[in-house]
Amino acid sequence: MMKPFLLVLFCIGIFLNSFGQSGKNAPKNTSKKDIFIEKIDKNSTKYGEIANRIWEYAEVGYKEVKSSEELKQLLKSEGFSIEEGVAGIPTAFIATYKSGTGVPTVAVLGEYDALPGISQEAVTERKSIPEKEAGHACGHHLFGVASAAASIALKQWLVESNANGTIKFYGTPAEEGGSGKVYMVREGLFKGVDIVLHWHPGSSNSASPSTSLANRNGKFRFYGTSAHASASPERGRSALDGVESMNIMVNMMREHTKEDSRIHYIITRGGEAPNVVPDFAEVYYYVRHKSNDEVRDMWKRLENAAKGAALGTDTEVKIEILGGVYSTLPNETLSKVMYENLKKVGGYTYTEEEKKFAEKIYNTLGKSAQPLENTNKIQTYESREGKGSTDVGDISWNVPTVGLNTATWVPGTAAHSWQAVAAGGTSIGTKGLLIAAKTIALTGYDIFINPQLIQDAWKELRSKQGENFRYEPLLGDRKPALDYRD
Repeated sequence: MMKPFLLVLFCIGIFLNSFGQSGKNAPKNTSKKDIFIEKIDKNSTKYGEIANRIWEYAEVGYKEVKSSEELKQLLKSEGFSIEEGVAGIPTAFIATYKSGTGVPTVAVLGEYDALPGISQEAVTERKSIPEKEAGHACGHHLFGVASAAASIALKQWLVESNANGTIKFYGTPAEEGGSGKVYMVREGLFKGVDIVLHWHPGSSNSASPSTSLANRNGKFRFYGTSAHASASPERGRSALDGVESMNIMVNMMREHTKEDSRIHYIITRGGEAPNVVPDFAEVYYYVRHKSNDEVRDMWKRLENAAKGAALGTDTEVKIEILGGVYSTLPNETLSKVMYENLKKVGGYTYTEEEKKFAEKIYNTLGKSAQPLENTNKIQTYESREGKGSTDVGDISWNVPTVGLNTATWVPGTAAHSWQAVAAGGTSIGTKGLLIAAKTIALTGYDIFINPQLIQDAWKELRSKQGENFRYEPLLGDRKPALDYRD
């Protein structure tokens, strides 16, 4: 029989070796989850620097060459194998680390595209950067890095504990209207994945189960005949008349759609000069609803309006669907686990310098401003209905998926605003990044050690899909719209 003191030493050794801690440095009463947190904190400076570089690049959808390279190099340096250019998209990639049998497989999503037309310095007043045409107003520079940090922490645990499993990081470009993930789902790149984890920057810390709206978007291009608008207008056929006629009909259509539907558009081309009848005009439309089928039906009505407008103005119209995403299907089995981990990680408080910055941003937010102390709070767990759209939705209908939001911006800041760009380029954004990385890592750990969670999550997904569910992408069979930002 082993002597008591030798038995104690033996048990301590097993614990420390399970996650690569030396007996000399291991703190007393440190759990495995605490070690995940410590490992991510240890590399916080590095992660913040990478996020800031991606913030500086501010590359829009399908053009994120430098941004994706930063993440690929980070993951490659940690022993992940990299598969580049997946789904026919040059800036999409999958980084994989397999341990033992490789089962189960946990995936983590990472985004890194910026938004056009919203460049901004990391200062407390509206101040665009002259040489830049885009900015990270949705915080995707933080998104990709936090997800990579979580993936690395999980990989280290797999190695140091000699556990079975695979961690996959999906580099997903063009979330902002480009539907990058949809092409990846359509190509079967998520087959064999057991659970998908993700997050999104925001102005509060929350892990509640949330929905989003299905969305289809595209351009309606009208072609007419140019002529002198004063000398020979009868010889012209105005493409702009076609666009405006379509818009009038669609605006009338709004009265006869469901109340929770959304339709919005911009005229991207309307002619070159007032005294020339435009022979080309273009309008860019978004249609949204919580029902995937309702979006399909509304889009058909838009196409009919476009065809009617072309007929009535003696022009021609060509229609191109640029993107389409499903609504998000929340998975409460996983949300409850992620919520408990977010509570363990907790929020954060401002340094004096950060507080001064935040107070100035707060004063620009008007009625939407919220208490600055909210960065240190975790929002109550409750089902939430989102009004935005994301290509995470398509994944959530195919694999059990769970996500969270963290406070990377000053509380009350709206996404797609200059205030979001500004705060995201400071240490405030990095603090939110670290909360997300830790929460995802802890949730991934729970999934790896508890196979029942995977079974329960799949059971919930199948019940919500319905018996006759068949995945049909809203963007059809088109190739990736790599030029949609041109």
